[in-house]
Amino acid sequence: MTSGLHDGPDAPGTPYPLDPLSAGEIRVVAGALRRDRGVEPPGWRFAAIDLVEPAKAAAGPPGREAAAVCWNRADGQAYRGHVSLPGGAVTGWEHLPGVQPNMTVDEWHECDAMLRAHPLLTGALARRGITDMSLVLTDVWAYGAALVPERYRGLRIGWADVWHRGSEDGNPYAHSVSGLHPIVDLNRMQLLELEDVLPDGAAEPPGVMGEYLPKLTGMPLREVKPLQLSQPDGVSFTLEGRVLRWQNWELRVGFNHREGLVLHQVGFRDGGRLRPVAHRLSFAEMVVPYRDPAPDHYRRTAFDIGEWGLGFMTTSLELGCDCLGEITYLDAVVHDSRGEPVTIPNAICIHEEDNGIGWKHVDDRAGSESRRARRLVISFHVTVANYEYLVYWRFYQDGSIECEVRATGIMVTSYFPDGRKPPYGTLVDQRTYAPFHQHFIVARLDLDVDGPANTVYASQSEPAAAGRDDPYGLGLTIRDTPLRTETAGRQDYDWAVQRFWKVVNHGVRNGLGTPVAYKLVPGAAFPPMIDRTSPAFRRAEVIGHTLWVTPHRDDERWPCGEFPNLSEQDPGLPRWTAQDRPIEDTDVVLWYVFGIHHITRPEDWPVMPVDTVSFWLKPFGFFDRNPALDVPPAH
Repeated sequence: MTSGLHDGPDAPGTPYPLDPLSAGEIRVVAGALRRDRGVEPPGWRFAAIDLVEPAKAAAGPPGREAAAVCWNRADGQAYRGHVSLPGGAVTGWEHLPGVQPNMTVDEWHECDAMLRAHPLLTGALARRGITDMSLVLTDVWAYGAALVPERYRGLRIGWADVWHRGSEDGNPYAHSVSGLHPIVDLNRMQLLELEDVLPDGAAEPPGVMGEYLPKLTGMPLREVKPLQLSQPDGVSFTLEGRVLRWQNWELRVGFNHREGLVLHQVGFRDGGRLRPVAHRLSFAEMVVPYRDPAPDHYRRTAFDIGEWGLGFMTTSLELGCDCLGEITYLDAVVHDSRGEPVTIPNAICIHEEDNGIGWKHVDDRAGSESRRARRLVISFHVTVANYEYLVYWRFYQDGSIECEVRATGIMVTSYFPDGRKPPYGTLVDQRTYAPFHQHFIVARLDLDVDGPANTVYASQSEPAAAGRDDPYGLGLTIRDTPLRTETAGRQDYDWAVQRFWKVVNHGVRNGLGTPVAYKLVPGAAFPPMIDRTSPAFRRAEVIGHTLWVTPHRDDERWPCGEFPNLSEQDPGLPRWTAQDRPIEDTDVVLWYVFGIHHITRPEDWPVMPVDTVSFWLKPFGFFDRNPALDVPPAH
């Protein structure tokens, strides 16, 4: 379809080249590196075991291969091993000098257990009146290299917040222990230093009501009548292995430890032909800088994809709570730092939803004609410490694709002295504020609109000047500007001209004689509003533009670099696009930056109502007319 990979039925018992690694394959990879390279836990850790996706231009089904990033805790040196499957031969072993691999879930848990048993921390908490360590939570964060104290340079280092619960089932994030931050050597799993600075004049923590469980709030629950969704005749989609088909759409559902859900080989069947739309759709990075220079927050910039991994953080979904209707679930398989597979049951949810009116017209002779719209939803949910991200890819009968993200969970807070107003956050409870912060999500959109030879245009609306031919000044024109090189491909959203971007295939014409295209309809775009010399910006220059366009390269996957943990500069998109390569009539990748500019509010406390953001991919001359004309009337 969109590459040289075979498009026919998968051979029985043989994984398709894009299928995620199975639990058995993960064991083969880890076992091969133990056997041939001495990668033996606990002295070594596995950071990432992942499928090596076949080259996009592969001429035929390639051999299946996996790559594993691991490191030796004794000297901190990282390596990448390549292992062929299914046989388990080690085909490559690469030293990665100066690299700190991603953080692991095991390190998070081990660090919490170590700190809660450490006499320095227990003593500091006792001085604050906290003695029950079973109610304490420590939450380790990754560092940016520029903020690491000089004496700790070169170590695999993290810093931690300290929180405590008001009761056994209480919300730990309700009660911050402000001014108390352990600094940890994660390889030796040792406390290096305990920063212990009480906020000036704020020794006594405030009385906070930060609970959300009904049994702890004491609030009576409102009455809500049951809402039931059913499809007595079954669903309209089919899932064969990882191939999903619905209402002319066809795609493959993938998953990996870093990006989580990945959609491959997305196409729309039109007139008996499967027309490619996208080769690969995913989230490539998520950057969350906190905009507060206070001691509790100045280090707080998260790379939730590059430092931790959305796949590792994916949680199981429950019918009736997370998904309604007739649901098909897919499990996901990741691994721990020992190289053992970990299965996440019900990691991906697939279902149909009613979406109101799709199209309608009322004629005085023909009467009312309307069609209800429905959409196919593919979703997964991620818990990254205090925050939740709910990701939905929605496919519509008219050929449109919507990507929606909902953020919820619990805000980070600090307390402060009486009589002061926090300048970089909002008061959300007694003497407690939530700092302002931003969630930048980078969607990697490898579009192939009716094939890989595409050109991106910036399109904007411009009013025509009033004149002899337009005396009332009504004219509205569109200016389309082709983006010919990567420098031009660095684009910013402009509300004043309603800018959007079209991905055009000049080599394919629709029935009206114009080139086929899809357009990126921007949403939730906002500027970084940050000093360009800031360490947070230097590590994530991708947030400096709404859109970047690059020529496709198989090895250009991570916009802030493959290893942002303890990074100092962004070696990804800024460096690639500095080459100013041509991007006209070629295989292009769009990197769309969107998210949430979170000006915190009391209504976000103690648990946030979902904040919803989205963008769209919509056909623009891809079809000759409304492709949903053939949707039948509702029964």
